[in-house]
Amino acid sequence: MPEQRRIGYHWNLRAKMAQRNLWKSTELMPLLKARGISLSESQIYRLVTGTPERIPARTFAALCDILDCTPNDLFEPFVEMRATQAVGAPTNMDELPKPGTPIAHRIRVVDEDDV
Repeated sequence: MPEQRRIGYHWNLRAKMAQRNLWKSTELMPLLKARGISLSESQIYRLVTGTPERIPARTFAALCDILDCTPNDLFEPFVEMRATQAVGAPTNMDELPKPGTPIAHRIRVVDEDDV
């Protein structure tokens, strides 16, 4: 059965903070402010405890500077393989509609007498 590549990532900010003896998200606020990044306590808390979907490059660079690490240490991508039937993806490229081709077709039902 063909497989589909799904991309995910691990956000390791909390672990990196622990390695630097930073245990609370509020301890990160003055360190970020010293680098010109102004975030509220709740924004920093969500950054530390959750997995961000997007993060500004300056904030990412400031975190790397504070924690003396590389972006790869904070952001760790991985590939998850899934069977195509499980995710409902087409099994081969020939099954995909060609550009400009309508996906649905109109049909007309007629009686046998009309044929």
